[in-house]
Amino acid sequence: QVSESGGGLVQPGGSLTLSCAASGDTFGDYDMTWIRQAPGKGPEWVASIRWDTKGEYYAESVKGRFTVSRDNAKSVLYLQMNNLNQEDTAVYFCAPGYDIANSPYRGPGTLVTVSS
Repeated sequence: QVSESGGGLVQPGGSLTLSCAASGDTFGDYDMTWIRQAPGKGPEWVASIRWDTKGEYYAESVKGRFTVSRDNAKSVLYLQMNNLNQEDTAVYFCAPGYDIANSPYRGPGTLVTVSS
């Protein structure tokens, strides 16, 4: 089970850090992914990170602005988001694996709204 948090209302150009807390003791065994879903749109892959932190992967739309990281000791995944714009408005989800749009292990998501 995972649970996302850290969303909220932020002005364009602002920053937020999302967290994804996992229960159990197997978090460190899995590559993890963030996806997002904007209102009226389908899921969009955002970023992924290897279980051993030796690889980070980003969608072109967020590359250079977002940073994915993890703390395996705390079983937490992070998404640092900088220079946010209105196109980043979405519900953000995390889950183990890569193709997580239909994953049963996704959390309830956290809403990020970028607006002035």
